[in-house]
Amino acid sequence: MELVLAIGIGVICSCGVYLMLRPRTFQVIIGLSLLSYAVNLFIFAMGRLTMNGAPVTGQYGVDASHYADPVPQALVLTAIVIGFAMTALFLVVLLAARGLTGTDHVDGRERP
Repeated sequence: MELVLAIGIGVICSCGVYLMLRPRTFQVIIGLSLLSYAVNLFIFAMGRLTMNGAPVTGQYGVDASHYADPVPQALVLTAIVIGFAMTALFLVVLLAARGLTGTDHVDGRERP
């Protein structure tokens, strides 16, 4: 399971970097989103990969090794909310730049 997750994170990260290097602003925004998703998955995986594990320990005498770490889950949830806000901000800036320059090229100029 760890190998599949690592390969998935690598594929998402490489696609994000590829899109960030593109000359169009919408592709850059999608690339940033993919890169943030890859980082979120990486942080989430740092909390231990367990199937059907409870996020919080409960009663005394229960082995804590069967539970997932709740701190990475809280960090990822916060990062998802911040990521949505940043994507919305980038889209507003993209639309404003496209309205001002008439193009969505990252430096505002089209090559002939």
